[in-house]
Formats: sequence, structure tokens, C-alpha cells
Amino acid sequence: MKKNLKTQFLTRQYMLSRDYELYYYSDSHMANVDSHAHDYYEFYFFLEGTVSYLIEEQLYSLKAGDVVVIPPGIYHKAVIHDSEKPYSRFVFWISMDYYERIRQMSEEYFYIIRLAREKPQYVFHNDAVDFSSIQSRIFHLIEEIHWDRFGKEEKIFIGICDLFLHLSRMAYERTHPRRLKEDQNLYENIIQYIDTQLDQDLSLEYLAGKFYASKYHIAHIFKENTGISIHQYIMKKRLAACQDAILSNISITKAYLMFGFKDYSSFYRAFKKEYGISPKEYRDMKIQLQQRSPQKKENVP
Repeated sequence: MKKNLKTQFLTRQYMLSRDYELYYYSDSHMANVDSHAHDYYEFYFFLEGTVSYLIEEQLYSLKAGDVVVIPPGIYHKAVIHDSEKPYSRFVFWISMDYYERIRQMSEEYFYIIRLAREKPQYVFHNDAVDFSSIQSRIFHLIEEIHWDRFGKEEKIFIGICDLFLHLSRMAYERTHPRRLKEDQNLYENIIQYIDTQLDQDLSLEYLAGKFYASKYHIAHIFKENTGISIHQYIMKKRLAACQDAILSNISITKAYLMFGFKDYSSFYRAFKKEYGISPKEYRDMKIQLQQRSPQKKENVP
């Protein structure tokens, strides 16, 4: 672990910073801290030790990789069973004002907090692989907080948003396994339909009606799976199909009409933007390459 990023544990249970505080603690021979509550959110990431967590009179056994979410006003404390063993954890405090600043951008950042407040579910278990992705984000945040580099606060804000969205996504996917399967089936069916219907209307409105799903939901799961918008995907597939048709000696005019382009000007602009050359230049270049190919073979001894 990155020893230089550790902080000496303080019994202080209030924030000095207006927005957030993040600590990496690793101690032994520690005394138990009394049960307490905060007026801010606490995220506790358990690394190692023989520890349980008491939350509102219920005791939770912890294992490495567990994440504990404590909303404001919830009484809690760590219960150390063996003070001889090292006790390591990350503790992240975030003020209610900072929380609101992020929440106003999207409720999705704090799905995990909603579970803690409403369900209530305070402890979230993670295997080694999942927790490794969480831990790397936390270390990057701690490093950014300790450095004094250009754009520091913006980088920290982006890192905090990324961490919370990552935690909330993991929590959501574990609580909605059926929805995930349904979304994956919908995505695969749409992909299959698009690939075989490039000459047809593939507008988002049409696909929403075809598959009985909202256009916003389709757009979301498509971006989630491919990293690009559904419009971009369809455009790339249509252009690739036109490329293949042109290589098969189909005229440019016939090719673009075969695969969903309504007019040459829109096809030309899309083709030039995607490949850097015009359709005619592409066709001529391929013809020249094909004509040179036999000559190269004749020169081989």
C-alpha cells in the first residue's frame, strides 16, 4: 500500500473542510470510539482488521472490501475485536452542501445513498476484483488532494463524481439483476435488427415503437454498451456497408440508396467525415490498388 498517503488517526468526528475530507488510516492498539452521528455523509471502506460496525443498535461483521454508507444523523461506531491486528480503512466525509451540488447534476450519482437512507442498507459487500476498482479511484483522489497541480479542484470534483457513480452503479446492478438481463436482451435484439435493416427507417422514434421501449431508455442502454450513441452506431454500420458495396463494383449512387441514405450530399458529408476522403476518391484509390496488385506479383522472383 502507499504508506506516504496514510494519515495518523484522530478521534475528531467533525469536518474542518467545507466540502469533503478523505483519510487513509492504518493503526493497531486502537481504543474503540464511542457511538456518534454526523451532520454530513460518511463513506467507510474497510481494508483489513478484526472489526464489526455498529449502526443504529445493529452490529454488522465486516470483511475486506466492504463499503459502509452512513447518512447524516445515523449513530454508528467501529467495534475493534482484536487491537493487536492492523486496522486499515479509508474514511471519506462529504458535506450536505457538496452532496447537493453533485445530486443536482443527476440523482444517479447517489443511488447508493438512497439505499442507505430509504431501505435502509448501510453495508455493501465487494469481492477482491470489485473492491480493487474502488480502491484505485480512492488512491487517485488522495494523490490529487495531496498534490498542488493545475486544475486541482476540478480534477478532484471529477474524481469524486466518478467514485460515487461507480459505487451507485455497482449497487444498482446488484439490486436489479433482472432489469440488467432484460436490458441486455433488448440491446442484442436492437443490434440484430439494425444490422439486417440498414435500408429501413432506423430513427430512435421508430425503434422505440418497434421494441416497445422509451427512446430515452434505448439511447441509454446503447451508450452504456457501445460507448457511442445509437445514431453514431447506425451511421458507422451504414457507411461500412456502403464501402463494401462500392468495393463490389456497385455504383456509388446505388450503394448509398441501398443502405438508408436519402440523398448524396448527406452521404458524402458522412463518408468524408468518417474516412477523410470522398466516396469517389475511395473508389478510385481501391481501383488503383487492385490494378497494381498483379504487377507486384510479377516482380516476385
